[in-house]
Amino acid sequence: MSQQIEDRLTRLEELTFFQEERIEKLDAALMAQQSQLDALEQELASARTVIRALRDKLAEQPENGLPPHFMPERW
Repeated sequence: MSQQIEDRLTRLEELTFFQEERIEKLDAALMAQQSQLDALEQELASARTVIRALRDKLAEQPENGLPPHFMPERW
């Protein structure tokens, strides 16, 4: 009976070791993903700023204005 208990204890210790190892790897992967997400959020915020600036600049121009190369007074 004591050999069975010792075998079970050994097996549980092995499982615990490998689970801890997996958890550490998962934690490292999660941290890497979070860094990537943070970088993407910053890039997205920059892109939104540029898009808003472009949209505002386009809004200032006349909607149906003539193109700059078109000069009706010459015709």
